[in-house]
Amino acid sequence: MSAGPARPPRPHRAGPALVTLAEAHRYDADLLGTKAAALARLAAAGLPVPPGVVVTIAAGPDGWDADLLAAIDAMTGRDGMAGSHGTGDVHGTESIDGTDGTGRFDGELFAVRSSARDEDLAGASYAGLYDSYLDVDRAGLVEAVRRCLRSADGVEVAAYQRARQPIGTGAGTTAPPSAGAPATSGTAGTGPGGMGEMGDAAGPSGAGGAGGMAVLVQRMVRARAAGVAFTAHPLTGARDETVVNAVRGLGERLVSGAAVGDEWVVGNGTARCLRDTEHALDEADALRVAALAARVAALAEQPQDVEWALADGAEPVLLQARPMTALPEPATWVPPGPGSWMRNFRLGEWLPEPVTPLFGDWLLPRIEYGFLAAMRQRAGAAVRFPQGQVNGWYYTAHPRPPAVLAALARGRLRLLRYLWTVLFQAGRRPEHADRVLLGGLALHWRATFLPGYRAAVRAAEERVETASRAELVALVDEVGALAGTQMFWISAVGGAAWKMEGALAAYLRDRLGGRCADAVQWLLCGLPCGEARLAPYAVSSLDWFRPTLGELPAAPGGPDPDRRRRLVERRMRAEADCRSALADRPADLARFETLLAVARKYAVLRDEQGPLLTLGWPVLRRAVLGLGELARAAGVVDDPADAFFLTTAELAGSRPAQERVRHRRERWERQRRLSPPLTLGPPEKLAEKFLDATVEAVRTRSVVPDGAIVGHPASPGRATGPARLVRGPEDFARFAAGEVLVGQATAPAWTPLFARAAAVVTDGGTLAAHASLIAREYGIPAVVGAGDATARIRDGQLVTVDGGAGTVELDG
Repeated sequence: MSAGPARPPRPHRAGPALVTLAEAHRYDADLLGTKAAALARLAAAGLPVPPGVVVTIAAGPDGWDADLLAAIDAMTGRDGMAGSHGTGDVHGTESIDGTDGTGRFDGELFAVRSSARDEDLAGASYAGLYDSYLDVDRAGLVEAVRRCLRSADGVEVAAYQRARQPIGTGAGTTAPPSAGAPATSGTAGTGPGGMGEMGDAAGPSGAGGAGGMAVLVQRMVRARAAGVAFTAHPLTGARDETVVNAVRGLGERLVSGAAVGDEWVVGNGTARCLRDTEHALDEADALRVAALAARVAALAEQPQDVEWALADGAEPVLLQARPMTALPEPATWVPPGPGSWMRNFRLGEWLPEPVTPLFGDWLLPRIEYGFLAAMRQRAGAAVRFPQGQVNGWYYTAHPRPPAVLAALARGRLRLLRYLWTVLFQAGRRPEHADRVLLGGLALHWRATFLPGYRAAVRAAEERVETASRAELVALVDEVGALAGTQMFWISAVGGAAWKMEGALAAYLRDRLGGRCADAVQWLLCGLPCGEARLAPYAVSSLDWFRPTLGELPAAPGGPDPDRRRRLVERRMRAEADCRSALADRPADLARFETLLAVARKYAVLRDEQGPLLTLGWPVLRRAVLGLGELARAAGVVDDPADAFFLTTAELAGSRPAQERVRHRRERWERQRRLSPPLTLGPPEKLAEKFLDATVEAVRTRSVVPDGAIVGHPASPGRATGPARLVRGPEDFARFAAGEVLVGQATAPAWTPLFARAAAVVTDGGTLAAHASLIAREYGIPAVVGAGDATARIRDGQLVTVDGGAGTVELDG
């Protein structure tokens, strides 16, 4: 097939201007582009690929149009109609030549899709950045191809190339959405790519126009269903599961994000339907699609992201295949020891991502040291809580009975009294716990410990810049241990608040039944705050690798005075309703007033104590970066921030560790994409029963809508809005007003987002978590402890959050 009068191809891209897809397997991606090269290989291997023609990278901008139409005529068996004229209509976008729809090419329609050298690579999908057109008739083909070629010069492509950075820098690498592309050319996020080595055929060429772009023209498949199949689970990395997403009709609604689609998980010869909003497939269909995808992955010898279509009465056909990007390694979640392990208990509520090596090796043990020392001083003996990491994620467990008995032997009645009061009396007789122990602890914290904590941090800030290496190490040890002592005070004093809230809720439910079902949550909303939530030492994660709020750009937002006024009014109405309902029962009313007063006292204490945990984080970070600068000068690392990915011994050594740091950063980024379970090992029945009793006392209704996510009712109210998945500070800027904040967990530096949020949903957390407290402060619904919300909710999906019932309903 002649290239016609086109301009001569560039020497390094020599080859024919046009090739049929059937013969294209003889050429590589440097001529065909990644997408067409992958499909050519699959077609040559006998997989069902719709016939097509490739306008190659050698074609240049002009001179190939007549040859293209001739090739299309030959492919469709209409050689004698090569001179026919059509409308030039491209469905789903504007008409290319403006005519009114007469003279179709015998009903034959085509898909015109980009196939750039830089597209669908294993490390960069360029998803949605180049134009594609569907349902193009014969007369519109040439102009559609030209538009495809011109899309290589788009501003979105240039921005994506600038934004690409090596994994592990902490910067986001998500492509910005394409502005105005008529049809996306792939799924966003876990994007598909070429076959095997095709994914590494070429990096970004940087060439504009047609310099790095081929175009694939294929016969349209009139699909009754279409979608995407992932031959490894995108969230867990499991290679023995295929996830099939489907919509009715063409798959463009799915890959563009306009529809969520059905979801099937296929493994061990069976198919499970997790979501059936479109009713696009039955089990047999899902198994057939998975089998096609498995053939693709076997040929590629790596997990694949496969676009497919299914016509009536036919087997599925293959539209695109590419390596899965951002795929986590297969993860197994084995408890680090005997017993039940929890991710959202103690420090876990402050760690919404895996821990970095230096935090796990140094600061975490120092925090534990300070906690245990304070407990020995105040309770007579310390009870150690086992800690461990699974796939980088922090887990902790309740102390084992032998450890508790050994501690009781040391602390005797003093420890027994402490444990009995903190663990049981606070939730049964809160006013007694306040009188005999907790009130005195609160006074000591405020009058003695807190002033000393502040003074020690100020002194550290004064000497950190000129400190020697030994002095920096001592500074970290001292401030880290003080943070652990603050953790003890939060646990002993502020930690009683949720138990007291449960006691108040259970009392109202017992005395009033459904008359004041949601009263307890409103009774504790809009209380006066202690420490400012937006202090410079607020953190997005307890891991000191993350910058503190004072290091981040100023974020808009803050408490709305009008909203806060309405919240206080709502709280006062709840008080009045409860008092009115109990007015004819003086003893019950007096008990209500007692429980309300003590619950509010400790809710305010918890609100004040929590943010102060990280009072020393700015100076701790400066100390580590100072040690990192010394390591850089010694040739151990290339950047002072690399220190966070070393152990203490490595940081003190002299051996180069650049490669070790790079591998650890990459592993940390992979682990961030996992969805860790909330619990590992057998359930802790006594603790679970105690927590469930408190949660159920607060929950306003027990009927769960079909398909809803169920968590803990953390802040009352009901709101609907588009979901926005936020993993860390890199996502803060894209969070818009009116969206529902969805994350693994939140921490104080996330507070500005609450001013813009319609509601909040977190995987982890309890009634005492940051998300619970701040949602109530801002008067927005919140559901915490939802388990796998970040895995089940998609970006932009409409959700309804009922913070009183603890449910999240998914729309579509």
